[in-house]
Amino acid sequence: MGIWKNISSDYMAAKRNDPAIPDGLRGFLEIVFCTPGFLAITAHRGIHCLHTRWHIPVLPRFISLIVRWWTGIEIHPAAQIGEGFFIDHGAGVVIGETAVVGKNVTLYQGVTLGGTGNEKSHKRHPTLGDNVFVGSGAKILGPITVGSNSRIGANSAVLKNVPENATVTGMRARIVKVNGKPVSSASAALSPEELLARIIRLEEELYYLQREFKQCRGDEIEGTPAVSGELEIEVAHK
Repeated sequence: MGIWKNISSDYMAAKRNDPAIPDGLRGFLEIVFCTPGFLAITAHRGIHCLHTRWHIPVLPRFISLIVRWWTGIEIHPAAQIGEGFFIDHGAGVVIGETAVVGKNVTLYQGVTLGGTGNEKSHKRHPTLGDNVFVGSGAKILGPITVGSNSRIGANSAVLKNVPENATVTGMRARIVKVNGKPVSSASAALSPEELLARIIRLEEELYYLQREFKQCRGDEIEGTPAVSGELEIEVAHK
């Protein structure tokens, strides 16, 4: 009965989230026969049962290969997916073996829930909480956790944990909102290049402050070259 409950919930998710689905019998037929996301997750419910409950070898992987050819969506038989799952359009979606997806999650085309290596001894794919939205082309990689009610922007590359109620955007994905409030740029993670530039700028400022202090005291100032010239590194002043 659990499988049928999940399929019913997936059907309602498709009807609720896809504005192109009409009401009535026509809408029912379009979801059941013409919606790749619903077809893929419905097939996965049965394939997952064959793989995890009955431990049938080879066959679940073979059926999932047929489903990928049929729908353009690849879901590993071992992936754990909660009820109310919806994939819009679906082309190019990949969900890895140890991925865990919560309830009422929405994915768009080109999304990857993948790994960063070929380890076999531990979890290597992401975990998504409930009510997570993932935009087109986003890549969520590694054994990280995306908190419930979070939104991942299109084409984001997410390699670190995301807290609940967060909004994540950018190729180098960064958190821009938590609980609906913007995150200040000062608290956002810096890239190594930005961090190096800031350190060098601080060294420059410290050098010139020391020169001014010595001038105020009347000390003799040696002709020491400036820090940035000595290191021959361009500092990006903002």
